[in-house]
Amino acid sequence: MTNSISTRLVVLGSGPAGYTAAIYAARAGLNPIVIQGIQPGGQLTTTTDVENYPGFRDVIQGPWLMEEMQAQAEHVGTKIVWDHITSVDLSRRPFRLTGDGGAQYFADSLVIATGAQAKWLNLPSEEHMKGRGASACATCDGFFYRGKKVAVIGGGNTAVEEALYMTNHSHEVTLIHRRDSLRAEKILQDRLFANPNINVIWDSEVVEFVGGGDPDALIGLDIRNKRTGEVGRVEVEGAFVAIGHSPATELFAGQLDLDGEGYIKVENGTTRTSIPGVFACGDVMDKIYRQAVTAAGTGCMAALDAEKYLAAQEYEAIAAE
Repeated sequence: MTNSISTRLVVLGSGPAGYTAAIYAARAGLNPIVIQGIQPGGQLTTTTDVENYPGFRDVIQGPWLMEEMQAQAEHVGTKIVWDHITSVDLSRRPFRLTGDGGAQYFADSLVIATGAQAKWLNLPSEEHMKGRGASACATCDGFFYRGKKVAVIGGGNTAVEEALYMTNHSHEVTLIHRRDSLRAEKILQDRLFANPNINVIWDSEVVEFVGGGDPDALIGLDIRNKRTGEVGRVEVEGAFVAIGHSPATELFAGQLDLDGEGYIKVENGTTRTSIPGVFACGDVMDKIYRQAVTAAGTGCMAALDAEKYLAAQEYEAIAAE
């Protein structure tokens, strides 16, 4: 027999946005259900040192922070469910979500906090160097590379912005781009080219993240010139892959309004999506900041927006009697 669960609010996703939404929703008496997905805790569970989350003077661990958020959500009344949602039907009320084991969840409102994943180069050496010098977020990890030589890989807005940001910490920043021109907006390019601490290597791709030392850490990048085929090495201690993110919105394509990059569109200043009763928070709708603290902030907003929506629905139902 198929398991069926009905609730006023489902939170889909369990990163900082999802857990914060659940905390606020539970405190409002909405009895939310959090469906964790295939990566409970989100991207922070793959992050080691966290130095920029407010309230902690000392370095904390990403997995620990997510465990604490989950515990707080459960403490105030959230039900946590581990499941992987394979389909969502937002065309009727209540909304219906189906798990890969056949369980069905019926919700009067839905908060989407499925996040986004950074795109990587998918090199075996890159995977080995994650957390040892390879990162996909300069604003998250740049502080650890103060005074060190670093590289940023990419040619779009994100790459140029991260290269500029890293000049706050390093006097030797190298931007590596596989083409002979940047895709970034011209104003960003102008700032980049005017910065004496940034060097650009054109027409080149990274073929190896080179480690060394004890403990093993990044010491350089082997890059291949796409025109000549020549391979050379750039000595760096930090490398930031900035080739974009992929929002986890496959379930909602054709149902919710998405932008050209697949992020969920929300009404300005809110978390309301194109379907009343459906809200989006965190990296699935934010392609600019992508920080744990901003994700948590939008999670709070989503819960408050959902609470107002459900209260209005109740009032209309009473008025109609």
